[in-house]
Amino acid sequence: MRYVAFLHQDDGPGYGISFPDFPGCVSVGDTVDDAIRNGADALAFHAEGMIEDGEGLPVARDLASILADPALAEWREGAAFAYVPVVIDRGSPRRVNISLDPGLLGALDEAAKSRGMTRSAFIASAAWNEILGLRRSR
Repeated sequence: MRYVAFLHQDDGPGYGISFPDFPGCVSVGDTVDDAIRNGADALAFHAEGMIEDGEGLPVARDLASILADPALAEWREGAAFAYVPVVIDRGSPRRVNISLDPGLLGALDEAAKSRGMTRSAFIASAAWNEILGLRRSR
């Protein structure tokens, strides 16, 4: 599920991110990509807390509903918008079987090794970046 996020750049460097469907859930980042990545972590943490407390997650409103909500007028002033997915950590990793072209697998292993990562960690990182719609520069 994806939720609308407001991205703000205040007077100082960096960006703030907040979620109108999750009041109080905020984060920051040096770049827009960092703010979205950190916002996704904050959103998952907030959602996990709600679930642990026996609360249901709010229904994700679309951007039109958020823009039409007069209670959010001041909050969204000057904001850019993004959709951020909620991905809740379910505990320990699960082993899966995937099929990859041998050339791609070799390139994947080489890239993981150059970053000091395992194959699994590299694939997980790449999946996160793809889910968030971000490209990591390394």
